[in-house]
Amino acid sequence: MDAGRLRMLRELADHGTVAAVAQVLSMTPSAVSQQLKILAKEAGVPLVEPDGRRLRLTDAGRVLVGHADAVLAALDRAKAEMDAYGTTPRGTVRVSFFPSGAAMLLAPLISGAARRGVTILGRDIDLPAAQAPAQLADFDVVVVHRDDRDMSPWGPRFESTELLREPLDILLPPGHWLAERDHARLAELADEEWVGVEGGLMVDDVLNSLTILSGIAPRIAQRVNDFRVAEELVHAGIGIALMPRHVRLARALVRLPISDITLARRVEAITRAGASARPAVAATLDVLRTVAGDITSAAAEHARGQSVRPARH
Repeated sequence: MDAGRLRMLRELADHGTVAAVAQVLSMTPSAVSQQLKILAKEAGVPLVEPDGRRLRLTDAGRVLVGHADAVLAALDRAKAEMDAYGTTPRGTVRVSFFPSGAAMLLAPLISGAARRGVTILGRDIDLPAAQAPAQLADFDVVVVHRDDRDMSPWGPRFESTELLREPLDILLPPGHWLAERDHARLAELADEEWVGVEGGLMVDDVLNSLTILSGIAPRIAQRVNDFRVAEELVHAGIGIALMPRHVRLARALVRLPISDITLARRVEAITRAGASARPAVAATLDVLRTVAGDITSAAAEHARGQSVRPARH
């Protein structure tokens, strides 16, 4: 059986429609349908059946998908072992970042990887972390951020490399009634208007966690995904916002930690199982870990040099 057709069947299991598979694999729906028919002939049994406007796997199709996962992982490992015969990592690694992660990590990653013979093609794409597996159809590494409380497993087909854990602070305008405080308590924010993000993105997940943990539902005045735009809205007094501590601010705003609850985002690099053994991908992950470690160390050093009072930016 052809590995490319097995990959199509696996994508169909993930996405449910031929059109979605075609989009993920940059093919036409008719080409995908034709290849799936050929795969069924090779298997000798029906692999899919109609389910309304979608297709669902037959029992035989589900069994074959399980074997496809093993075959494709084995092919990735085989490619990794062949690549490992080279003494120096070479080639191009495609890396996707969430926007603030790209601002923080991409430039030093490009420079660090280049010194090791690897070319990085980076993109900033604002998608929920849960979509990382689908992005791996187009990228070798997908860097995501999610609520530190979200411990959802990625599954056996994927590997996660944790890069850093970053606290989240409350972002306030200088004239806010809490601006002169060293910290805020969650109950003190109950009557505030908030600048949030679209549902499914990291900040929205954290705000939902706050609701579950405290019973206080933040009132969202505006939803914008760009932290730079959020700054402007906070500066204008539209609302307060959550802001990762390492994000550099353009406005003179106040960062304030919440003292009675821990808020943080976890930044991870996601790859397909077996892909991290490829020298170029391994070098990319190693550079990412180094860059993230440098950021964490610099933040800790800065914190030691500051007074107890939170810094103004």
